[in-house]
Amino acid sequence: MRFDSPQAFAARLADLPGPDAGAREAAAARQAQLTKPAGSLGRLEEIALFMAGWQGKERPALDRVRTAIFAGNHGVTRHGISAFPADVTVQMVANFEAGGAAINQLARAAGLELRVIALDLDRPTADFTEAPAMSADECLAALNRGAELVEPGLDLLTVGEMGIGNSTAAAALCARSLGGDVRDWVGPGTGLDSAGIARKVAVTEQALAKHADAPRTAFETLRRLGGREIAAIAGAVLAARHARVPVMLDGFIACAALAPLVADQPALAEHCLAGHCSAEPGHRRLLHQFSLTPLLQLGMRLGEGSGAAVAVPIVRAALATHNGMATFAEASVSGKL
Repeated sequence: MRFDSPQAFAARLADLPGPDAGAREAAAARQAQLTKPAGSLGRLEEIALFMAGWQGKERPALDRVRTAIFAGNHGVTRHGISAFPADVTVQMVANFEAGGAAINQLARAAGLELRVIALDLDRPTADFTEAPAMSADECLAALNRGAELVEPGLDLLTVGEMGIGNSTAAAALCARSLGGDVRDWVGPGTGLDSAGIARKVAVTEQALAKHADAPRTAFETLRRLGGREIAAIAGAVLAARHARVPVMLDGFIACAALAPLVADQPALAEHCLAGHCSAEPGHRRLLHQFSLTPLLQLGMRLGEGSGAAVAVPIVRAALATHNGMATFAEASVSGKL
């Protein structure tokens, strides 16, 4: 999939395919015959049906899972809204490529194909308190870099990010797209103290005021208040929806990439699972807006797609039981448990 213009992006967002109802019904019929009491595997059963519907298979698979980690730099960091300098983005990408980060270990443990995509790290977005973060062409380029990661044959996509300052962009996106007080969306990010959080609130409010009169479309919100890595996540998730590839979301920033899209199209997140609920305060609120219940709550707030990676083995467990258990007839068990 490619987005050639803001209008093409909006058209794709407005025309979302749904799951395969027949495959989901066939999977449910299989579930009803497995050697266990009905509902006894709880959310594992729900996950199996979810995967069946989006993959279009009675017995869904998890043979090829890709985790895409997008990295970008933000001009708004000049306001001191992060506990770390912008140089850390470049350094962490190098760490990803060398195999030394948390996501490298978690991807290996979960059997994920890791892709790291650095997006013009030597060219930060504009300071969005003074101008749009990206031009229309820059935003389209980032959306398309994300969409490129969705290929035929993927069974599940997980998304994550790296970008010093991007929790401020995430808060601004959520506040503009979904409403509420800015303080509901701003958190400590990489570890700000109370003074740092207050500064972050003020910067976010300044950005919202600057763009208050701009068109309230998903594309305009992304390009004005987002970042390249955030737009890339949005592009990847929208492309995955059209390819009927289910998505495992990570934390606050990865989910915030979808906030402008959900504001325009509330059904956008229906092909997504929430890997976890992070310790960043706005994440729980955001998941509620998306009607997603997290699989895990481990107090994580690292980013990098780490929470999503930890949740993938739960999906593997769901499909192992759904596909591998015997039916009552196969096991020669009389009656239902």
